[in-house]
Amino acid sequence: MVPCNYFLFLFSYIFFCQIVTNTYYLMVFFFFFQAEDGIRDAQESRGLGDVYKRQINAEYGTTTASMHRLVSAAPASGMRFLPNKGVRALASSSFDQRLAGLRAQALVGGGDARIAKQHAAGKLTARERVELLLDGGSFREHDQLVEHRCSDFGMEKTKVSGDGVVGGLGTINGRPVYVFSQDFSVFGGSVSETHAAKICKLMDKALLTKVPVIGLLDSGGARIQEGVASLSAYGEIFMRNVNASGVIPQLSLIMGPCAGGAVYSPAITDFVLAVQNTSHMFLTGPDVVKTVTGEDVTLEELGGADTHAKTSGVVHLALANEVEALSTMRRLFDFLPLSNQQKTVHRASTDPRDRAEESLNTVVPADSSTPYNMKTVISKVVDDADFMEIMPSFAKNVLVGFGRMEGRSVGIMANQPMELAGCLDINSSVKAARFVRFCDSFNIPLISFVDVPGFLPGVNQEHGGVIRHGAKLLYAWSEATVPKISVITRKAYGGAYLVTGAKMLRTDMNYAWPSAEVAVMGADGAANIIFRGDEELEAKKADYIDRFANPLVAAQRGYIEDIIEPATTRRRICEDLEMLQNKKVLSESRKHGNIPL
Repeated sequence: MVPCNYFLFLFSYIFFCQIVTNTYYLMVFFFFFQAEDGIRDAQESRGLGDVYKRQINAEYGTTTASMHRLVSAAPASGMRFLPNKGVRALASSSFDQRLAGLRAQALVGGGDARIAKQHAAGKLTARERVELLLDGGSFREHDQLVEHRCSDFGMEKTKVSGDGVVGGLGTINGRPVYVFSQDFSVFGGSVSETHAAKICKLMDKALLTKVPVIGLLDSGGARIQEGVASLSAYGEIFMRNVNASGVIPQLSLIMGPCAGGAVYSPAITDFVLAVQNTSHMFLTGPDVVKTVTGEDVTLEELGGADTHAKTSGVVHLALANEVEALSTMRRLFDFLPLSNQQKTVHRASTDPRDRAEESLNTVVPADSSTPYNMKTVISKVVDDADFMEIMPSFAKNVLVGFGRMEGRSVGIMANQPMELAGCLDINSSVKAARFVRFCDSFNIPLISFVDVPGFLPGVNQEHGGVIRHGAKLLYAWSEATVPKISVITRKAYGGAYLVTGAKMLRTDMNYAWPSAEVAVMGADGAANIIFRGDEELEAKKADYIDRFANPLVAAQRGYIEDIIEPATTRRRICEDLEMLQNKKVLSESRKHGNIPL
């Protein structure tokens, strides 16, 4: 007989198994219907995503803010079901539209109205200037999307991509150059913290890669709304100008206003070009001048291109218009190396070194008091008569500029007998000294054509410091370690002869034409002093002139290498430059010399 407890246990076991089985089936059915609901919801969500995309196009168009406006307007329940891939596609499309809008804004700067105003004033836009300066299609812009960070005086409501300066890398005749161009249509080209940061970043890259920098300046000065931050920004630019000096060429082109502290950046650079009638440089404007001194002066009189090219010497070249200025900048750039680590720039030349220029044999007049044009001599010697004069309107009694000898760039310094008889004075000494130092910094050989009767006498010169300023030229020529060649065409008198390339100042090759006179002073004046009161004054004077009014004594003492026929000058210089191209000078160890500034 089976115990009762056994049947109770069996019944309980069967009942438990039935519960488990039923529970399993219920769970299967539950998950099946949940999955079906999920599929249906996913299908609905795709349709909802299409609805919202159509809403963007219909209600919001293709504006850069469409994504943000849609998120705030759409129901949360609807947005929750948007698949991740759809969200990314929607965000990507909106971002592309926003980015395109910012780039388009950067391209037009301050807008069509301000561009039209710029054109009406005879000025190109910042981008047009860059395009004309550089080789076509070579410009690669940097930091196009930079915006200022100022939030004072409502500035946060007026932001323009680029912040008023266009900068980047391009080429001029295939050679790299960094360039920045200030945009007057954006906040008047004023310099903000970010505006300056763009320029500084570009200059840092130029210094790192040893590539020149060209600045196209058109700015109202510091951005007043940013206060001391703007002044600090200028200081950052100045520091980079100083660090780059003598390492990479720095060129400035003034194409509009450049006032206040802003003038110091181009003043530090190697060459400053300016456009006539539209460019102005000054520390204090006409209104301030009138208030302080009572002087009534116009913008052009105070700081125009011609004023600085002729009177102050701040501007090296003043050009008639912007197209000519940009073309001249390209020409100047072609003479210069990329950095102080590069040897002399060389390009192919078909002008033979042995070309004899017979006209040079008669270019110097027989009468030593008769002037002649030294530019004629220079053009007959250099390749293809191509001489680019620098500072032609300032201190005209000295010529400085660039030419080529057998395709290699050379720096030329020469006295100009047609102006003040070629005498040196304060301005001409400073002009020549700075040019010599530039050439020496960038490995450009120096050629000096000498016809100098001395330093210009006068109370104004002495009181103005002609001794100190003349010493600058002496120091610069002595310090230069590049190949140095001197050719005396006529007068070489006194201390002025020494500072223009005498043998004693480490000039490598010194030549004299037969018409040269090397002496403390003119033979006639010297004879009058030496033989004063002598009854045979005239006879002794004639004898003195015959003996000393020529380069023979200098040649006999080794102060000149040779007395040459003028027609052979080009050949001599070309041969010497070839011989001297590997010249090296070991200088005394020192931090730097103390030039009499």
